[in-house]
Amino acid sequence: MAAVPGRRAPRGSAAELGRAGEKAAARLLRSLGYEVVGAGFVARRGEIDLICRRGDEMVVVEVKTRSGDWFGTPLEAVGLKKRRALNAAVAEYRALSEWRGPIRFAVVAVMVRTDGGLEAQLIDDAI
Repeated sequence: MAAVPGRRAPRGSAAELGRAGEKAAARLLRSLGYEVVGAGFVARRGEIDLICRRGDEMVVVEVKTRSGDWFGTPLEAVGLKKRRALNAAVAEYRALSEWRGPIRFAVVAVMVRTDGGLEAQLIDDAI
């Protein structure tokens, strides 16, 4: 996992932690050469956390932020139900954006370190 410099996990709600995780994920992706073109696309049956471009591909990114592994790893949180919802959201996004190129999926796992900082890891083609 890559440490996200100068960033600490917020002390508050799960929603605040999730937003901090999405920001950390966007910083990681940009550092790896991705262009973040959208965030928080809400469809009828799902939501896309981050929409990125890299070369001629669109990359749909699910961000999972965890402060511990009591409920499993971030990747384990992307189960069948979540994958189905994400695929439905992607189909709707594709239709609205008229994107005809390839789309691939990735997960960014964000963990809160013991010192309160954030670490993010990109898992390509995870869905």
